[in-house]
Amino acid sequence: MHIGVDLVCISDFRTQLEVPGSTFEQVFTSRELRVAGGKPDRAEHLAGRWAAKEAFIKAWSQSLYGLPPVIEPDRVDFAEIEVVADRFGRVAVQLHGAVAAVAPVAQSLSISHDGDYAMATCLVM
Repeated sequence: MHIGVDLVCISDFRTQLEVPGSTFEQVFTSRELRVAGGKPDRAEHLAGRWAAKEAFIKAWSQSLYGLPPVIEPDRVDFAEIEVVADRFGRVAVQLHGAVAAVAPVAQSLSISHDGDYAMATCLVM
């Protein structure tokens, strides 16, 4: 088992989202952006999703400890790592494209928000 953790400052993330042409809009799927648009605080919601994607990448990287990356880090398409929720709000990672072909399945994902921070933990086998 390998665990990844990430922490995002929501106010900093909000500022980055507001920059015209921000690449952060490209790291989310259309479904993630649509769901976030229906939330009271879009930036807070997306900050949690970004933390989840980063936590997944960290857990996946740990599973490859000592081995070269299977996808060069600057070529990973973060939109291929989608954070989905069931009707009860429980979250999971759903992989697509090149990432799905080579990455392990996330066994567990948790996202938390407190004050100006969003945090996620991810477990891969």
